[in-house]
Amino acid sequence: MQSQDLQHFIDHGHQVYLPHVSIDCAVFGFHENELKILLLKWKHLNGWSLPGGYILRTEHADVAAHRLLKQRTGLDQVFLQQYHTFSGPGRNKIQDSSRAIETNYHVVIPEDNWLKERVVSIGYYALVEYSKVTNPQPDALTETCAWCDIHELPTLLFDHQEMISEALKALRAQLIHHPVGLNLLPKEFTMLELQRLYETILDTTLDRANFRKKLLGLKILKKTGERPSGKAHKTPHLYSFDKRQYAKALKNGISFS
Repeated sequence: MQSQDLQHFIDHGHQVYLPHVSIDCAVFGFHENELKILLLKWKHLNGWSLPGGYILRTEHADVAAHRLLKQRTGLDQVFLQQYHTFSGPGRNKIQDSSRAIETNYHVVIPEDNWLKERVVSIGYYALVEYSKVTNPQPDALTETCAWCDIHELPTLLFDHQEMISEALKALRAQLIHHPVGLNLLPKEFTMLELQRLYETILDTTLDRANFRKKLLGLKILKKTGERPSGKAHKTPHLYSFDKRQYAKALKNGISFS
């Protein structure tokens, strides 16, 4: 973003966007038995943050979240769930970084500017298939958009450590009462791969026989009749999700523990 464009946003952005409401998205992906989260590295600052942005004055919050995620991931169809509103009186998206922004971009953020006032952030978490986000894009104030291991997070700005912690709690609660996997795994997968996904999210070990019995009993899986290619004949069967049954389970809930 050029300095003149940033200054225009500082001076007039409140005319286009809701001035005191923002969105932050915890985007989860699963890769090589690790739960990943998509983060942005800020220019001129020693810190990372979740992807996010402001809501257009004419826009529904859910639509804004999908718009912002498409800009970062390039994906149109993303599982997105609103999970918490962060409204502490001391939080602010840009106040902590305003001096660095002014210095490095040669702009002025007045003390009474809309960006320095209290901001309420709507938290969303998204589930995406890691392999489909091949070239995540930074925004105007960041230099890198990259996947990070949830257990090895870099220095986080603002209150985004709290946001990630709350997003994980919400995802784990979702997993207990609703199916998880359609948006995180490839189209076809083994039962072991599905179990490892659940174990990674829950950060625990599950009994293999009980897990298989429970998941098959939910009727959300169908055997493809295929096995992983290039491997021995006795390799595990491949499964896929029955999307109709999966949608029904999402709506009605399940009892998985």
